[in-house]
Amino acid sequence: MSVVVQALIPVFVLIVLGHLFRRWHFPADGFWIHAERFTYYALFPAMLIYKLGQARLPASAYGEILLLIAAMLVAMTLVLVVIQLIWRWPGPVYSSVFQGGIRFNSYVGLAAAGMLLGDEGLSLVAVAVAVKVPLLNLLCILMFSVTCRQGRLRLAPVLRAIATNPLIIGSVVGVVWSFFRVGFHPILAGILEPLSNLALPLGLMCVGAGLELKALRHASAPFLVSSVAKLVVFPVLTLGLALLLGMDGTMVQAAILLAALPTATSSYILARQLGGDAPLMAAIISGQTLLGMVTLPLLLGFLWQAV
Repeated sequence: MSVVVQALIPVFVLIVLGHLFRRWHFPADGFWIHAERFTYYALFPAMLIYKLGQARLPASAYGEILLLIAAMLVAMTLVLVVIQLIWRWPGPVYSSVFQGGIRFNSYVGLAAAGMLLGDEGLSLVAVAVAVKVPLLNLLCILMFSVTCRQGRLRLAPVLRAIATNPLIIGSVVGVVWSFFRVGFHPILAGILEPLSNLALPLGLMCVGAGLELKALRHASAPFLVSSVAKLVVFPVLTLGLALLLGMDGTMVQAAILLAALPTATSSYILARQLGGDAPLMAAIISGQTLLGMVTLPLLLGFLWQAV
């Protein structure tokens, strides 16, 4: 437990620093919006290509990751459907509960994986991101089409957004680079390595800068249910699935980490565009990020002992 806490403290401190810097208007108003774009479109893809390109994962790992991720998403979707059968929230409210209960913050996940699980864990999480992000987007779009029904939802823009997602592109390029064992010329490595080193700290501070604590005024039963589902139920469910499938080791630890993460900041954009409850979604994002500072070390310290 103490090792997990010590490894995660820098992650949480950087998030808090990002929030404080934005509140203090440092280094300038508008800086953090551009910093987030720079991190998303340049730094994180460079890091994924560099880290994954050096990884030497066995071929069987990719199939196991796909199987475990698919099982996680199916099982958690069923849990969230049962929750809706019990609470019967309006469609827009349930859409925010659903996104809050199943999506994950990839910035925090990649940073925590690198600090807790080393390069092998970071590589596994990066591959899982490449698998999980498109599946989650399609799953959430389907959920919106069933629950909100505000006009016809167009699938083509969603597929285009998935295909051009920088994190997916970086992961795919890195996996191909690793598979063919291309290696990095010293000049290329000299460019990618400092960009890779910059990605995680700046990405975490951008997460903190994006927190909207005023949104917590919208915290209510949907917020609490979604947060418990995501931060507690999902990681416990993931451990059970992994043991049922006969998996162990770093892969299971990486899967539990992904399941225990707070929800994605991009959930707000989807809620606003597709008729969800955007204020509730903002509260869930900010609240889960804060709650995750407590639940993440506790859950990882407890559940990893069973792996």
